[in-house]
Amino acid sequence: MGQDARHDALRTEHAEIEHLLIEEERRPLPDFNLVHELKRKKLKIKDELRRRVDS
Repeated sequence: MGQDARHDALRTEHAEIEHLLIEEERRPLPDFNLVHELKRKKLKIKDELRRRVDS
């Protein structure tokens, strides 16, 4: 996978996780373990995107 394709894939995955996170937080009784896991995944992707831009 090329650098641009990987970058695009990461951005897409980040957006998908954001959508899942918003949906879970809107539930009457959100699963806070899932919310925590989604936030952790989202941050990991954000860090990888930042490293790619900085290098």
